[in-house]
Amino acid sequence: MAVFTPLTLDELAPWLTQYALGSPAALRGIAAGIENSNFFLTTRIDGVKHEYVLTIFEKLSVDELPFYLDLTAHLSNAGIPCPGPVKRRDGRNFHLLKGKPAAIVRRLPGQSHLRPSNAERAQVGAMLAFMHLAGQNFGGAQDNPRGPHWWTVTAPLLHPYLDAPTRALLDDELRFQAAHRHDALPRGPVHADLFRDNVLFEQGADGASRLGGFIDFYFAGRDCLLFDVAVCVNDWCIAHENSASAIKGELIASEVQAFLAAYHQVRPLSEAERAAWPVMLRAGALRFWMSRLYDFHLPRTGEMITPHD
Repeated sequence: MAVFTPLTLDELAPWLTQYALGSPAALRGIAAGIENSNFFLTTRIDGVKHEYVLTIFEKLSVDELPFYLDLTAHLSNAGIPCPGPVKRRDGRNFHLLKGKPAAIVRRLPGQSHLRPSNAERAQVGAMLAFMHLAGQNFGGAQDNPRGPHWWTVTAPLLHPYLDAPTRALLDDELRFQAAHRHDALPRGPVHADLFRDNVLFEQGADGASRLGGFIDFYFAGRDCLLFDVAVCVNDWCIAHENSASAIKGELIASEVQAFLAAYHQVRPLSEAERAAWPVMLRAGALRFWMSRLYDFHLPRTGEMITPHD
C-alpha cells in the first residue's frame, strides 16, 4: 500500500455521497506498499465512527478490477476473513475518483506481526487452506499477473541493471522453471502476495493472538494452489534480521512444519504437490526477487511510498 494520488477530505466528500456511509471524519494515507494509493477512512453516522480502507487503483483498469473485488466478496461471504468491498447505493462496488477506479473496503481488526509465533503460522496455514477450498467455486477468470509470462517479459528489462553473475543467475533460474510444468496440480484463485504484512492478528480477552484477516488481494489470480503455499513459506518460515538460530533467509524446519501441517490438515497435499514442492519454493522466491529488482531499478514516484528491500 502507498499513496501516489493525493486526496483531501474536501475532495472526498462529494464522491462519498454515492455510499450510505455517512460523512467523512478523517482520512490518513498509508505509506506501506508499492502499488496503489491507500487511505484509512473514518466516517461518522449519528455520531458513531466507522472505519474503512479507501483504495485508488493506480494500475488496474475498470475492466480488470471486478475480478479482485468479486473474489474478496466471494471469500468474505464464505467466511474467510478478508476485506469485502462496500457497495455503493446503486449496487456497484467501485467508481472513478480523480479519474481512477477506487473502492472502499471494510477495515479488518488487528495488526501485522512481523515476528510471528509458530501458533500464528499455523493459523495462517489453516486459513490459507480454507481460502483455497472456498475459492474452488469462484467463477472469475484472471491468471496470476506475476506468473511465468510476467517473468519472461520482465527479465530483459532488468538485464541492463544487473552485473554478469546476477544476470546469469536470473537467466539460469528462468530456464530451470521453464523446464518444469505443473499442469496437473490443483489450481484456483491464489492470493499470491500473502507476506507477513498482509495478515492481521488481534489479541483476544484471554491474551491469545487470533487471526484478524488477510488483506491486499490485488496480486491475486488463478494459479497452482501450491504456489500460494510456497510464497507464504518463503516469507513466514525464514530467519529474519537479528536471528541467532539461522542464517538470514534460510528456511527454519520447525516453522515450515508448523505452517505445512496446519495447511495439510485442512487441504491435504497430493503426492504430485509434494514432488513439486522444491521447484515451487524456487518459483516463489524467483517471483519476489524479480519484483524487488524491478521496483528498485524502475521505481514509480509517489507522494508516500516505502519500497521493499
